[in-house]
Amino acid sequence: MTEILYMKDAESNYIREFDARVIARGFDHVVLDRTAFYAVGGGQPSDTGTLSWAGGRAAVREVTKKGQIEHHLVQNPDTVPDEVRGTLDWDRRYAHMRMHTAQHIISGVVYDMFHARTVGNQIYHDRSRIDFAPVTFTDDMLAEVQAKCNDIFAKGTSVDISTISRETLEKDVDAQRANLDLLPKSVRELRVVTIGDFDICPCAGTHVRSLGEIGRLKITKRERKGKDRERVTYELES
Repeated sequence: MTEILYMKDAESNYIREFDARVIARGFDHVVLDRTAFYAVGGGQPSDTGTLSWAGGRAAVREVTKKGQIEHHLVQNPDTVPDEVRGTLDWDRRYAHMRMHTAQHIISGVVYDMFHARTVGNQIYHDRSRIDFAPVTFTDDMLAEVQAKCNDIFAKGTSVDISTISRETLEKDVDAQRANLDLLPKSVRELRVVTIGDFDICPCAGTHVRSLGEIGRLKITKRERKGKDRERVTYELES
């Protein structure tokens, strides 16, 4: 089992380097006892970076998750010693953090304004997209969404990450707005991202400390993706 260092709170999302021990090796990966690398999932790409030691280093090309174990994909895993230092590609990671927190606000705004749910999303470092349904956007509708989100970002509200029981959360949120109804009923303790009064949502992704770090939203594209389903692509300007 791998200890995930960024799961505790918002501040832990800013861990850039960490020491770890290799506890297993595969033909294309190593398993660490602890890590700050995000594993691909939930519409967010994995972190990349390096594992280093005295006299050597290995590039981490991708991180995948198998149950409670994270596989750090590297070349020649047999050459990686037992004690290593992990270093994230911080620019990439921070871009994902900004994009993911922005996605929470955009999804909440669209739900509140048009009662359309987020039914898919994909984050990248330079752009991201969200699929909504049921909705048919117009340019004016998206201009209104963009303006509303930028107003919210400008408030600089802090982002809180905590563990909350499912029972407690169900009393406090609209299950459809937070997609809580899509989580297996067996999951009773949830990692929850709370952004002031704007959003509260279960999420295992990485996020910024405050909305003031996001910058300004620019919606760049909308596409029809089937009956009552539309995809919105956005960028963030510093």
